[in-house]
Amino acid sequence: MGTKLSVSLEGANSPETAPRVDRPPTFDPQYGFERPRKVREMKATWEEMEQWKLKPAQRDYCAHHLISLMKCQTQNAPFAGHACDGERGAWDKCEYDDHIMRIKEFERERRLLQRKARKDPASDSE
Repeated sequence: MGTKLSVSLEGANSPETAPRVDRPPTFDPQYGFERPRKVREMKATWEEMEQWKLKPAQRDYCAHHLISLMKCQTQNAPFAGHACDGERGAWDKCEYDDHIMRIKEFERERRLLQRKARKDPASDSE
């Protein structure tokens, strides 16, 4: 709940170690991992998202689950409430996992920026 406040306070107090959420990461996504990480890819195409009139905030890595939920709701209308519980659960889980992934990536970026800030003064004095 207080994440937005803590991020903005940290960005104001020490902007050199606060990750920018409006820009791509500054470090290599594979840095620090022994095996290469799997690259995330969109499963829904832009044409499908346009066809289903998804809002910009809904066009994320979980769009394919949302599209299947919307298909189920149109097929089972007006009684789509319980008929589409599986699709709703899959979309909710995907959104939750995506949120957790973004939190972990933000924290990784923050820690790498702090590490870089700690190492740079040490290398200058030597």
